Formats: sequence, structure tokens, C-alpha cells
Amino acid sequence: MIEVIALDGDDTIWHSEHLFVDTQDRFRELLRPYAELNDAALDERLLEVERRNLPLFGYGVKAFTLSLLETAIEVTDGRIPGRDLQAVLDLGKVLLDHPVELLDGVREAVDALTDDYRVMVLTKGDLLHQETKVARSGLAELFWRVEIVSEKDEATYQRVLDRHDVDPATFVMVGNSVRSDVLPVLGIGGRAVHVPYSVTWALEHVEPDPALHDFPVLRSLTELPACIATLQAES
Repeated sequence: MIEVIALDGDDTIWHSEHLFVDTQDRFRELLRPYAELNDAALDERLLEVERRNLPLFGYGVKAFTLSLLETAIEVTDGRIPGRDLQAVLDLGKVLLDHPVELLDGVREAVDALTDDYRVMVLTKGDLLHQETKVARSGLAELFWRVEIVSEKDEATYQRVLDRHDVDPATFVMVGNSVRSDVLPVLGIGGRAVHVPYSVTWALEHVEPDPALHDFPVLRSLTELPACIATLQAES
């Protein structure tokens, strides 16, 4: 029987990735006078830097901003002036201070689920920023627990569930990333629900094997209460 439902934060409860996309557009504009790369090549260099920095900086806006700065210095051979590096830094500050915009149906879904289940947030990224987003969401009082982790892999999920004495067989993870929110949870014996977002970060993209992985895919969180009811009936 299902007892605990965890929701991812970014691009599941609130909008996130499209803000990074908009910031990357402005980053390209800043670098055009200095870099001899087209937009596609610059995007590839940034992705390479982000991949290289993940073990050092983890996820989130601060890590993204550091990767923007490093990319700007690398592709301009250090020729970019301080005022434009400051402009890159300011892009990150704007992201950090951006209002939290809930996805459609989130509040109604959480309200409906908390009547029968313990509902938590389980998201990864920068601790301070994610805590701020939970607080700004207006939903904090509805959540049983909030867990902010540096990575979402099988070991992390198992550690979180062990800490709260939750059997994986009674646990459902809901999120927009197959790589982070679905496959690791299935791997420890839990259940997962995929709610795709309109944009997926390249480093989160993975193609599951339909012969090995079976999980519901929803159009939005408005469908989640009915989906949970179906999973519960199948338990």
C-alpha cells in the first residue's frame, strides 16, 4: 500500500528550466562581441563545462553561474572585460531572486493527496536556494518533509527512506526527470510517476528501456490524484 508520495521541486512543482534557457540566451548575447563561436558551439562548450563541474559544484543556479563565468573566460581567452563578467554574474543573481511560479494544478493535487498520504518534497540542488523556493511556494505547510539532496541516485533515495523509516514498496516518486526521479526509485523497489516538462536539461536526458521500465506518464499534476488511486488499487 502506498504511504509516502515525494514530489520533485524544479519543473515538477515550480517552473525552472525555462528560466535557465532564457538566461543562456542572454549569455550568448553578452559573448557575441568577443567569442568566435556560433550559438550552437557556445552552447556545447557551456554544456562541457557544466558536465566537468558537476562533481565540484553540484546542481543549481550557483553552479550554473560559475560555469557561465568559466565558459566566458575560456571562449574569449580571458579577453572578456570585468564589466561583462559582472553582467554574467548578475544573470545568476536574477535567477536566484526570481519569483516562484507554480505549475498548473500543483496546489490542488497536493491538497488532495495530503488527505490520505504523507507528501514530501525530494529535490536536488543548492540547499539555500531550494529551501527559499519551498518557502516562497506557499505550500510548505502542506508537506510532511522536505529533503534537499546533492544527487538523486539509488543510494540517496535509500538513505532518505531509511532515515524516515519508509519501505520503498510503499513509496512513490513523482518528477519530470526519468534519469533522476524515475529510474533510481524503480531500482530500489519503489514506484515512480513521470510528469514531463516542456524543456529538459541535456544532462538529465535519458531514454528508458520500455521492456525493463514500466511507469505512468502524466500530462500534468492535475492527473496525479487519479493516478495514485489507480496505483493504490493495483497494490
